[in-house]
Amino acid sequence: MAEHNETGKEGELIAMNFLQAKGYKILEVNKRFGRAEVDIIAQIGLETVFVEVKTRSSSVFGFPEESIDKKKIDLLGRAAEAFVNENPHISEIRFDLISVIIGLEKQEITHIEDAFLPGAEWF
Repeated sequence: MAEHNETGKEGELIAMNFLQAKGYKILEVNKRFGRAEVDIIAQIGLETVFVEVKTRSSSVFGFPEESIDKKKIDLLGRAAEAFVNENPHISEIRFDLISVIIGLEKQEITHIEDAFLPGAEWF
């Protein structure tokens, strides 16, 4: 597996543990819907949360969250729509972003709730 793939998988595991420590229930990991994939689908209270995880080994070339583009957001929206169609009991959803920087001496985790809304502009 390429190093960047290993870093991404490690970041997803860190994000999953972080969410569970905050009381989230993990429903799905790396759930695919056609070309779209959701890194983590979790639940907190009545909300179903679609989480995009971005991981880097440093911030030298920018922060992980800066790599999200409109195409990725639209794919997440389509994946969420498919998941809700499969699970019609879901009433509340949101889209979160977890940014993970895995440094040599420490990890930085940033959790942005309601990070984006599919179909809206992203800057």
